[in-house]
Amino acid sequence: MFKKFRFRGIVNDIPLNYKFMLIYIIGILLPIIVSNSLFMDRMTGLIKEREEQNLQISLERARKDIHTMIDGGVAVSHALITDKVLSESMDRQYDGQLDFYRTLDAQLRHRVTSYIPVNNQIQRIGIYTDNPTIVPGGDYYYLDSSVRLSNWFKRWEAVGGPLQVVAYRDQAANDRTMTSSYFSVIEKMDYYYADNAYQKLVRIDFYLNRFYDVIAREESSLDLYLVNAQNQIIVSANDKYQGEMGSDYALFDTSKATEQDLHIVPIGDASYVKGWKLIGVPQETRTKQAMLSMQLYFGMLAGIITLITSIFIYIMLRSYNYRVKRLSRHMQKVGNEKFDLINIDGGKDEIGDLIRNFNMMTAQIQSLINNVYKLEIQQRSLEAERIRAELNLLQSQMNPHFLFNTLNAMLVVSTKNNYVDVKDIIKDLSKLLRRLLNWKDDLVTLEEEMSFTVMYLGIEKFRFRDKFEYYIDISDEVRHYKIPKMSIQQLAENACKHGIQATPGLGYVKIRAEVMSDCLRIVVSDNGKGMDKERLQEVMYHMRGKEECGGNNIGLRNVYRRLELYYDDKVNFRIVSKLGEGTEVSFEIPLQLLENQGGEGGRDNDI
Repeated sequence: MFKKFRFRGIVNDIPLNYKFMLIYIIGILLPIIVSNSLFMDRMTGLIKEREEQNLQISLERARKDIHTMIDGGVAVSHALITDKVLSESMDRQYDGQLDFYRTLDAQLRHRVTSYIPVNNQIQRIGIYTDNPTIVPGGDYYYLDSSVRLSNWFKRWEAVGGPLQVVAYRDQAANDRTMTSSYFSVIEKMDYYYADNAYQKLVRIDFYLNRFYDVIAREESSLDLYLVNAQNQIIVSANDKYQGEMGSDYALFDTSKATEQDLHIVPIGDASYVKGWKLIGVPQETRTKQAMLSMQLYFGMLAGIITLITSIFIYIMLRSYNYRVKRLSRHMQKVGNEKFDLINIDGGKDEIGDLIRNFNMMTAQIQSLINNVYKLEIQQRSLEAERIRAELNLLQSQMNPHFLFNTLNAMLVVSTKNNYVDVKDIIKDLSKLLRRLLNWKDDLVTLEEEMSFTVMYLGIEKFRFRDKFEYYIDISDEVRHYKIPKMSIQQLAENACKHGIQATPGLGYVKIRAEVMSDCLRIVVSDNGKGMDKERLQEVMYHMRGKEECGGNNIGLRNVYRRLELYYDDKVNFRIVSKLGEGTEVSFEIPLQLLENQGGEGGRDNDI
């Protein structure tokens, strides 16, 4: 039980990638290699057996054809020595040439050559006799001293025996300056003892190319050598029976027949071919080619099978591994309080069910967190931002009652002295401060916000005089939508403070509010000094940062943070600026997120 449990633990500790790799190697690749090796080994043996059989068949076929040709020549020779008319004609004493020619025409002219058409391996047939009364010519020859000195006669005489099959080199029959190789049957004509007044011989010459053709025919299987009793190579495919008259035939070394895998068969059992044999040397290239073809075929087959199984295993591994890794990463994110859904096609298997269950779980957890905790945090952050915005505006103010009393005193003096511009600006400043102190609601209509902003711009107009103008373009359909208070005023203040103040010529601020693509779009632009790309990126970075930033970016950050708190990430807040040309700040809020005090569209619930 312990061993079984421990083995399971080891298996469970192996990563999924390695498990699939082990399955692939042990379950697929190793069986393919082993089975292919065993099969190739068996096929190698079968190929060798088949090649051995083919060699034996080729060798036996060549031996049979050679034996048949030699036996054909021996049969013709036997027919000639048993021809009584021919034997008597060779022993007869002729009274002269005319007497011989009469006998030749009557009995001898076609007596010898009639055997050649039915034995196409025979090149010529010669009858030799030492009868001095015959006239040499045609197929009949006088056995004189020059003939007795020839190689074929010496070979026949040295070996002895009435019938011999011999191979030799001698002068060519048609050109005595040339040397030719001969393969002949030589037999003594002594069948009829009464006609043995003279020595008579039958010589039958074979076409050596007939034997060469037989040997060359089997060249694709093995190299054949026709060897006589003295192990001399008479005919082979590589030398084509060539040689010098004075040279002897090459010897075939059969001492290492077993090591060289030689195939030796005797030509026949007859005495005239005793010791003659046919030696076959297998061509290693043929066997190697067959082995190579077999190995190539099975190698390609194994490669294709391995490739297909590898692709299949890869697809299966990728299907499991990819989804499991995604699930594991998202589970780690859950530990870091990031409840992202797994946006992949999980499939219909067990892992797909697990992914779907995980998505349902994370969605429920995220919904619970949003409904309980995040809502409370958002409300607290919203309240903190509201208080911080008010404190930023009022942080330098004096006691409100003292400030209003002072403004009223200045207003009385300006009225008495008929300071109309001063009187108007004091009234606007008083209204602005009173509105600021009494503004309790965080959301105000866009019309109220613009009224507050116009009072501020009027004060700025008093400051800059002819160097400043402002333009308001507000469509009637947007006046009753509620937005966070001071979200436009602070942008206008930012434009005056950082844009117009540094402009030497006429500066202006334009405010536009309209409905565009189901969104409330508010744009505040100026023709001030603008910003380069580096400065714009720095402003955007501090505006979106989580930490408080000091300096000149408080107004922008307050507007951006309050819009983000009210409408999450659904507000599109943009800043476009070019150095020396001005700055444009805009934000777009989907209408479905806005309250409409006039009851037209938008949402009805408070945030």
